[in-house]
Amino acid sequence: MYAVIRTGGKQYRVAPGDVVKIEKLDVPEDAPQTVEFTDILAISGEPGTLVKPAKAKVTAEVVNQGRHAKVLVFHLKRKKQYKKLQGHRQAFTEIRIQSIEVDGAKLTAAV
Repeated sequence: MYAVIRTGGKQYRVAPGDVVKIEKLDVPEDAPQTVEFTDILAISGEPGTLVKPAKAKVTAEVVNQGRHAKVLVFHLKRKKQYKKLQGHRQAFTEIRIQSIEVDGAKLTAAV
C-alpha cells in the first residue's frame, strides 16, 4: 500500500518504512518529532488501483534536518565583462513514514 501526499508544493509517493527528503518543515527541537500529513491525494491498496480517500492521514517521524549540496548559478554576458557567480543550498527535512491510515484501517511499517 502506498499514498501520494502533498507538502511544500510538491507531491511524494510514500509507503510505510520509506525515508523521504521533503521541503523543510518548521518542527521545534523540544517538541515530539512526529508529523501528520492530511493532504492525501491518492491511496493505492492493491496493485493497479488508485483511489481518492474520504478520510486519510499519514504519520511520519523526523529523522534529520539539513541542507542539500550546493548548486552554483553562473551568469555571463560575453563581450561586456560581466560575470556573476551565486550559490544556493536548499533546506530539507528527512522523514520516515510510520503509518498510513485510511477510513479507519491502519497500515504500519514492519520494524
